[in-house]
Amino acid sequence: MILKKDLLGKSHKRVAFDCGILSLNNYIKYQASQDVKRKLSVCYVLVDTNDVIKAYYTLSSSSIPIKEIPEAFSRRLPKSYKNLPVILLGRLAVDQSIAGKGYGAYLLMDALKMSYNVSASKIGAIAVVVDPLSDRAVLFYEKYGFIRLPDSGKMFLPMKTIAKLF
Repeated sequence: MILKKDLLGKSHKRVAFDCGILSLNNYIKYQASQDVKRKLSVCYVLVDTNDVIKAYYTLSSSSIPIKEIPEAFSRRLPKSYKNLPVILLGRLAVDQSIAGKGYGAYLLMDALKMSYNVSASKIGAIAVVVDPLSDRAVLFYEKYGFIRLPDSGKMFLPMKTIAKLF
């Protein structure tokens, strides 16, 4: 199967998308285009040769309270910052028809590379943050070095760590 990455567009077919998680299915089917139009997020999709969406992820700017970051990472940061700029990997989903073939890892690496490039030259961000929906998602992100933020359920990966990947 040949897949290509693209920015979400009107020609992309999303009706049949099913990753097994209703909220992620509904997001791509009913809300993603509106969020993109309103500049709330950017949505990248993997589509087949018929423009059927097989996977997607979203990125947006965000911030997290400095008190949520483990001291090992926050102690070198200025105390004048109450909130720290981050990039939110808001959603990442792979259709069940291609699950288990490495596309989730591919999209994660793509999102991390894009986030790093943006943080290095366009807008400051100290980390990529995710808010996993399940224990399975937590294990997925832990495998790539994401660290749990104790009180929020979120996980983060510092840009310094991401820089080593690229």
